[in-house]
This record gives sequence, structure tokens and C-alpha cells, in this order.
Amino acid sequence: SSGDQNRMNQSKIPPGAARAGGATVAETLAADSREVPPPLLEQSYEFLGYEDIDCSRYTSADFARKEFDRLWNHCWQWVCREEHIPEVGDNYVYEIGPYSVIVVRSSENDIRGFLNSCPHRATRILGGEGSGYSAAFTCPFHGWSFDLEGCLKELPARWDFPHVSEETHSLQPVQCDTWGGFVFINMDPNAPPLDECLDVLPAHFKHFPLDGRRIRLHVQKELPANWKAAQEAFMEAYHNFETHNGPDGANAQYDIFGKFVSRFIHNIGNYSAESLADYPGDKWRAPPLTENEILQMLSVFGLEHDEVPEGKTARDVAAEDLRRKLGNELGVDLSAVSDALMLDSIEYHLFPNMFFFPGITVSMVYRFRPNGEDVDSSLFDFLILEPLPEGAQHPEPPEPIRLSVEQSYTEADGLGWLGPVYDEDTGNLALQQQGFKTSGKRGITLGNYQESRIRRMHMTLDEFLEDTVDE
Repeated sequence: SSGDQNRMNQSKIPPGAARAGGATVAETLAADSREVPPPLLEQSYEFLGYEDIDCSRYTSADFARKEFDRLWNHCWQWVCREEHIPEVGDNYVYEIGPYSVIVVRSSENDIRGFLNSCPHRATRILGGEGSGYSAAFTCPFHGWSFDLEGCLKELPARWDFPHVSEETHSLQPVQCDTWGGFVFINMDPNAPPLDECLDVLPAHFKHFPLDGRRIRLHVQKELPANWKAAQEAFMEAYHNFETHNGPDGANAQYDIFGKFVSRFIHNIGNYSAESLADYPGDKWRAPPLTENEILQMLSVFGLEHDEVPEGKTARDVAAEDLRRKLGNELGVDLSAVSDALMLDSIEYHLFPNMFFFPGITVSMVYRFRPNGEDVDSSLFDFLILEPLPEGAQHPEPPEPIRLSVEQSYTEADGLGWLGPVYDEDTGNLALQQQGFKTSGKRGITLGNYQESRIRRMHMTLDEFLEDTVDE
């Protein structure tokens, strides 16, 4: 059969070099009706091996403790957006496992970060994650107080503490920096600066700056799986065939730009039956979709047209409809924005747990982290970012909509067509977390290309776990 012949041919290809048939992302972008930003034309893949990933990395409490000791207090992670703390005294509490950090706008042009722990008897100064305001910080236990720069100012019965001073007992600072409108912290004072860990992100996102966007929606969902398994569900499009019961995904492009940053580009509305020719049985052996049928699949975006004119493609029509529709709704000029940015799922991963989407319609950011110290659950934050009109001020960001494990994403008002998609995306996680513990096979097996970003993430994680020296 043609499938057997194709497999024989692919067996002669070096590991990691095999690709699905049909149009590539590069070929799709070359047919774009607008100029495509140069970063999207870059390709950067390397074969990283095919060894299994040990299941215990997702289930072992000892492994999770090692991550808390050697990863989470030594890596950069975003806490909030700058619009969460616009005025002097505005602060945000961020929690990751056993750790808690305060970031505060200490002056008009300065943002600082501190461990959320009083140097007296270690009580947390601010309780609970989220936004707040303080003219100064006062410990709720004994009343020790600190200014917005973290300096110790007052304490009751100072006469009993001759051994305490501003130099010895101010709040413990953490590294704090910003990029793309996000506020980042790193609890390791000796960690390399944020810029060194962003790899290509600053250069790429000059073409689609995130600091010019506002938060339309913030949802936080508890997931029944380890944080790594949860985020890995979003690092490949290979799952689209079964999880989303859809005929697209095989032609996604995967790029690894360094040990901290990777990317996929998944073209939306570019279906190719040829790319599915290897799959056994009849499930995907359907004739190619017509352009009108593809347009119907894209109708979830609320398009104006339901037919594709002669000489046009569904991507042409959908992108143009969305330029008009979203441009009018947002008050921004999208006339020069490429089809790719209007339609495609373009996802950058920043180690260890952050995702940034530069697109307009698919315009999210993600963060995955442990749920407290529970190895079997995690928290998934996702924000939908929309372009701001030129010169507009950032509005007050919305409070997060918090969803329990049992709740559907469709309960989050404003999520629209994405709700059922996210239910599908995370619907297998409980089964996978259970399967890690059931498996008679020691590890999980990854595809050489489509799941290469997952392998790169684990390789970088190993560098932290093996090389970071505990203080």
C-alpha cells in the first residue's frame, strides 16, 4: 500500500528529519495575502534523541521536592502584568508551591520584588495571591513595618532588639524585571538576568509587542495532573486527530531556538488529506475538503462570509473577515496584518512554564505551575490579550475566573468557542496522571519532531536539577 511504501521510505530518513506530506507551514506562509513578519519565516529544529522520559518525573513527591529546591526558586517566572500594579503602592502576591513573593511598584518607574516573609518570625506579610495596595508593609503578627523599598522602618518594643537593624532585617529582595508588559521574578540572587533567558523572544516580539495589549479575560483552572503533563498537552498539535477529532495538525512546524525557548506554528484552515495518508483504517481517509467546507470549519470565529469566491481560499476570506470584524471591535487598524497572525495558532514556550501567542485571534498567554505542593495537580492560568488602540491607556485588568477540577471552561463567561476546545485539551489529563502510575513501561515515548519541544523542556529541567547548588 502507499502507506507501507511511505513508511519504508521514511525508515531511510535520518531521525527527526521525517515530515508529514502536504503543504508545509513555510509554503502556506509564502501564499499569505500580506507580508509575513520575518520571525515567522525562521525554521530552527534539531534532533534531540528518542529515549523515553521516566514516568516518575510526573508522580514522585521526591522529584517534586527537587523541583521546588532547584528549579522554582532559581528560574524566571512571570507574576503579573504591569497594569496590575500601575500606581505607587500597588502590589501583587504570587505563589508557587511553598514560596510566596510580593512585587510592588515602589516608585513611578521602579518595580521591586520581595519574599513574602517577615524577617522577625517568618509570618507572611500579605496573604493570598492577587492584587492589593499598601503605602507600607506591616506584618500582621507583631507589627514590624517596612517601606516600599523593603527597608525595615518600625517595630514595637525596639528596645528589646538591639541586634536588629535595617541592614540585617529588611525584607529579602528577589530579582525583578519586565518584558512585554509582564513582571518577572527570580528568587535566586545569582541567577543570570532575564534577558539571557528570553533567547529570541525580544527580537521576535518586536514585530508583535505584547505590552501594547490589554487583558480581556483571565481564567485560572485547577487540573488533575502534574504541571509538566498539563503544559505538555499544549506543546504539540499531534493530539488534534483524536482529542479534537479533527483532520489537522500533522503539518505544524516545530522550532527549538535554544534551551529556554521553543515554538510551534499550526496553520488554521489549511487542510491536506495527503498529510494523513499514513494513518491506518478509514478514519482520516476522506477526500480533501473543499474551500467552502474549510470556511465552514472556521465559522466559529463569527465570519461574515459563508462562501469562498472564485480564485480565493478559505484562509483568504476568513483572515479578511477577521481584519474587519476585530479591527472594528477593538478600534485598531488590522489591514496590514498577515493571514498567519489573524488565523494561526503560533505558540512560543519560555522555560519552564510560560506560553506566549503573538496572534490576533488566537491571542493567549499560559502559565502552568504546581498546585501547592501536590505532585498530582496543577494550576493553569490563561489570559486572552487584545491589541489596544494607539495611545490608549491600559484598563484595569479583570479578576481571574477560578474554576475547580470539576467545572467546565464553558462556565467562564467570555471564553466563547474556546471553552469546549479547552475542555477537550485537558480532558485526558486525569487519565494520563493515573496512567503514569499504572504503566508497566517505565517511561513515555516521544515523537522525534512533533514532540521535540517536550524533550527540550525536560533537558533544560535536568540542567537545573543537576547543576543548581542548594544554598
